[in-house]
Amino acid sequence: MPDIVYTLAFSHLFSFNPSNALLLYEAMPSVRGFFEEQLLPPNLSPRLEQRLKEALEHKQELLDRAQRELDFCREKNIQVLAFNDPGYPVLLRQCPDAPLVLFYLGTASLNAPHTVAVVGTRRITDYGRDLCRHFCADLRQLLPDVVVVSGLAYGVDIHAHKAALEEGLPTVGVLAHGLDTIYPSLHRTTASQMVKQGGLLTEYFSHTQPRAENFVRRNRIVAGMCAATVVVESAAKGGALITAGLAQDYNRSVFAFPGRISDQYSDGCNALIRQNGATLITSASQLVDDMNWAPIAQPVQREMFLELTPQEEAVRQCLDGKDRKAINQLVVELDVPIQQLSALLFDMEMRGLVAAVGGGFYRWLK
Repeated sequence: MPDIVYTLAFSHLFSFNPSNALLLYEAMPSVRGFFEEQLLPPNLSPRLEQRLKEALEHKQELLDRAQRELDFCREKNIQVLAFNDPGYPVLLRQCPDAPLVLFYLGTASLNAPHTVAVVGTRRITDYGRDLCRHFCADLRQLLPDVVVVSGLAYGVDIHAHKAALEEGLPTVGVLAHGLDTIYPSLHRTTASQMVKQGGLLTEYFSHTQPRAENFVRRNRIVAGMCAATVVVESAAKGGALITAGLAQDYNRSVFAFPGRISDQYSDGCNALIRQNGATLITSASQLVDDMNWAPIAQPVQREMFLELTPQEEAVRQCLDGKDRKAINQLVVELDVPIQQLSALLFDMEMRGLVAAVGGGFYRWLK
């Protein structure tokens, strides 16, 4: 029986308490020896020693379950990454409550030079959607090797994943259940794309249901495997703030986009900034500067001879000669729906005609 089966069995035994699992794993002479020879770590408390001995009474059941999981992973081409595996995320390995085993289906490196978690409310607004899109677009220009990490949930998570995919960036979703399913099911198509351009990652065995507590635990992986965590939008309470707090505990860099004081789903971001829980950013370039990451891409080249459509010319007239303007102001001046204007500005940004300067503001590139 391969060693990974013993590690899987041990991780499943202590799945409810990853901190204890990791401490015991590192103190144990051999996980194989634990199951086959009943070798226990030294200096155990009587309660924990008793629990381990009771677990050994069911060792065959644990090993059989672990073998079935390994068979499932091999059939589905899922990588099983034990704690000491070279493919295991190095940054996550530094965390005291890191999972003993991860299951990974994808192509992106989990140890990429630049990893950024993008998190936020499930009730994303148009402002948050614009931030996700422009943030990923700017990241692609500055750091085309960056990996965007989130949780595949509704709201900011899925919009961050989609924006990364549209920009050709690898994006990894950390799941709160096993890899035999996708939750929410509405995100199956995006998840399939991510397997080819990024990946799906979880600590949970197959057939694990997406219970509420799993999502909270999932957040520690999002925070722990990334060098930086960015909060796009958040109410005064929410999972994104939990992720930001975990990132702080792990000595990771935390950033937040500010919002209007009247916006409910900017309350959390504004509070993080006010309480020094996050650094205020308005653009990807500010994050790159703060992280001391050297940009490795060339800026977008403007077209030598501009051929503007009537709508683009109207945008030029609004922006030319101005330092910057908010998208809401442009909506009023141009009398167009915000969705239509956002798509137009995104296209113009890709052509090097305008620049997003954060906070929903744009300027004309002279």
